[in-house]
Amino acid sequence: MVIEQQITGAIIAGIKELYGADVATEQVQLQKTKKEFKGHLTLVVFPFLRMSKKSPEQTAGEIGEYLLRHEPAVAEFNVIKGFLNLTIAGSCWIDLLNEINGQPSYGIVPVTEQSPLVMIEYSSPNTNKPLHLGHVRNNLLGYSLSEIMKANGYKVVKTNIVNDRGIHICKSMLAWQKWGNGVTPETAGKKGDHLIGDFYVLFSNKLKEETAALEAKGMTKEEAEAASPLMAEAREMLRKWEAGDKEVRALWEMMNNWVYAGFDETYKMMGVNFDKIYYESQTYLEGKGKVLEGLDKGIFYRREDGSVWADLTKDGLDEKLLLRADGTSVYMTQDIGTAKLRFDDYPINKMIYVVGNEQNYHFQVLSILLDKLGFEFGKGLVHFSYGMVELPEGKMKSREGTVVDADDLMEEMIGTAREISQELGKVDEMTPEEAANIARMVGLGSLKYFILKVDPRKNMTFNPKESIDFNGNTGPFIQYTYARIRSVLRKAAEQGIVLPEQLPATTAISEKEENLIQMIADYAAVVGEAGKEYSPALIANYTYDLVKEYNQFYHDFSILREENEEVKEFRLVLSANVAKTVKSAMSLLGIEVPERM
Repeated sequence: MVIEQQITGAIIAGIKELYGADVATEQVQLQKTKKEFKGHLTLVVFPFLRMSKKSPEQTAGEIGEYLLRHEPAVAEFNVIKGFLNLTIAGSCWIDLLNEINGQPSYGIVPVTEQSPLVMIEYSSPNTNKPLHLGHVRNNLLGYSLSEIMKANGYKVVKTNIVNDRGIHICKSMLAWQKWGNGVTPETAGKKGDHLIGDFYVLFSNKLKEETAALEAKGMTKEEAEAASPLMAEAREMLRKWEAGDKEVRALWEMMNNWVYAGFDETYKMMGVNFDKIYYESQTYLEGKGKVLEGLDKGIFYRREDGSVWADLTKDGLDEKLLLRADGTSVYMTQDIGTAKLRFDDYPINKMIYVVGNEQNYHFQVLSILLDKLGFEFGKGLVHFSYGMVELPEGKMKSREGTVVDADDLMEEMIGTAREISQELGKVDEMTPEEAANIARMVGLGSLKYFILKVDPRKNMTFNPKESIDFNGNTGPFIQYTYARIRSVLRKAAEQGIVLPEQLPATTAISEKEENLIQMIADYAAVVGEAGKEYSPALIANYTYDLVKEYNQFYHDFSILREENEEVKEFRLVLSANVAKTVKSAMSLLGIEVPERM
């Protein structure tokens, strides 16, 4: 905030004059004054006591007096123990609002040719099942983080790695081959990813029946699974796939293409996208190559059974398997291969992986391995580790078909938004297309906001009913406030009011209005902090606080009925900048805001 920079400069000059000491900018700790005290900004004076050799109160008083004499932005001050509370002059708030009003993209750092490149990996689905609630949190966090990093001046490449090979994929393929009777998404009237997911569940159920029969003959669960003819067939199919068997590869390609078409629909509805998609079927061989290269260089070692390992005991970890005795790769090998392809494709300065917290150890190991193999981003890779998401009813399991499907969830949210809008009579004057579009915005906005407002590191429970409330810390409450401001601005335009580009510094404004300007001005710092902390929750909760403050102002002050023209214009410009900030902040969360509701 410009005012803060101005006052920081005056404080540094004051300490030099009062106590003959030089102070660095970072030693000047200015923060927002707590609500219970008078003032806008508070200076913590404790760092300056060794220079003043006086009590905290006396030091704060002397600095306050200096600022009153030398800094026109400071109107008055008060001292509470070692804290100096400063009240900013009204004209400064008008100047600040004028400055923000002149910047259509206030708070957003432009990306330039010289900007560093950040690659963000998110989504990472398997091609044996549709996307579920866990993927929803992953996708929303990944997309929002990409937007936040862009807003902090980084070039961003959004990437996805699709797990399209392995035993789990073969299970769906085998089930379709055995019991599918040639069904396709078209003949079933189903999205391809849902159809394949059904066969994955069917395989699991058939396997359960088979192992239960073997257990009834006296085998243990482990023995039954090892002896299962069905599992033997799935393993044989995987062996054939790895050997490049034409029939198996053709079946795999056909079924995967059904899934990709389904995924594309889900991503489109969710409003997320990718600049580049990688497939594990294309990266695992690259990974094997890098591991064998590491073996030649003595970075890894081979055991007697032929398997290849990394010894990370000197790094405080254990030994890690990289290639099995039969030469097949593990997840870690695939991640090394994917990293190699990405590094070949882009000059990556920072790599961020959006993956659940159950993979914390995996990424600790990956970071060390990539560093040993010479990848520049290895040491600094970021595992954006997030907590699990559940429904009030509890955990989900794909194998048992008890997963909350992403498509069903989005459809349900949009349906609920439509019902609530109809009950409240909010869509009476709209065309059916307009009403449907607003139901979509509100339904998806509810889902996205509810998930993104939570600290990503925490586990969370998604409550659909709570998320779609039009009051409280929810998406619809913020969207409704935005639509309300847009409605006021439309009415002003209908009355022929043209908003001035510059407001006169003499306009008299209230403390509530000063607070609102201060909150809008804080947006740039919040965007910066969200980028440093990798936290969309900071943006979400800031937006809610801003909207809550605006609603109190809207309730207490007249806008269009205000008789003083200068004050009326100020309140309209203030409202327009609240709306601009809300729209910008919500776009960083991937949430659309409707012009009317």
